[in-house]
Amino acid sequence: MKPRVIQIGRLQASLEQRLAEEFDTHPLWRESDQAAFLAQHGGRFVGMATSIRLGADAKLMDALPALRVIANFGVGYETIDVAAARQRGIAVSNTPDVLTECVADLAMGLVIDVARGLSAADRFVRRGDWTRAQFPLATRVSDKRLGILGLGRIGRAIARRAEGFGMQIRYHNRGTVGDVAYSRAPSPIELARWSDFLVIAAAASASTRNLVSSDVMEALGTKGFLINIARGSVVDEPVLVRALGEKRIAGAALDVFADEPNVPLALMELDNVVLLPHISSATHDTRKAMGDLVIENLHAFFSTGQLKTPVP
Repeated sequence: MKPRVIQIGRLQASLEQRLAEEFDTHPLWRESDQAAFLAQHGGRFVGMATSIRLGADAKLMDALPALRVIANFGVGYETIDVAAARQRGIAVSNTPDVLTECVADLAMGLVIDVARGLSAADRFVRRGDWTRAQFPLATRVSDKRLGILGLGRIGRAIARRAEGFGMQIRYHNRGTVGDVAYSRAPSPIELARWSDFLVIAAAASASTRNLVSSDVMEALGTKGFLINIARGSVVDEPVLVRALGEKRIAGAALDVFADEPNVPLALMELDNVVLLPHISSATHDTRKAMGDLVIENLHAFFSTGQLKTPVP
């Protein structure tokens, strides 16, 4: 018999098709009364497929007493109660590495966009303003200082791209990364003070919540740009909105927000801000690879008891 897997919410169509073909999969999202369904049938399922958007809390795990593995579609897993899973002996996987290059591509694109005003210039042309005025001068990217907050897989990939632009690179992690030539700033504040561009690539956790604080933005200063492709929770969003509105930093490029998909209206009214709908990994290539890895993790667990990419 195929292992029984519960699918918590909608996933990309190709992944849903493979889950249905390769496992005895039930889409929980189709149930009008999910609590009643779980109360009656929750004990049947040994596997779960979920995503960063929906996650899995302890209450859900309690409703699935036979659950042995959670396969997460996404590299981030802060919406999964990993501690509760470990306490219950449930293995948890995510999809690292396969999205690194796409996220780093987008990060570098956002650096260029916010510095040169590409999105703002596009709006300038579309409004017909070019017939009446010249677009304002912008900021060069090449040879500038790039600070990376979080030099993990994605942070390193961003650094490699920045090297191609002749940028100087520093980073901040809790500890020193031993196999890179980049200098480590002792704190996020010191990194921001040094940087022309501060890219946030840190994982979301209790320790990184609001890590980019008013002090960090003050240190970044009126000529500094903030780029966030990590998680909205890493930045104190109300403070960022005020800093941008009061022109205490030069601009921001944001792919993530504190309460997605709700974006502060004040940000939409600013021309020195680039706003994206959390699309850093949203390419056909990467999403297919992420889906493949979800399937591979489930197969590996059910055949060997081990995950291909367990969460740390």
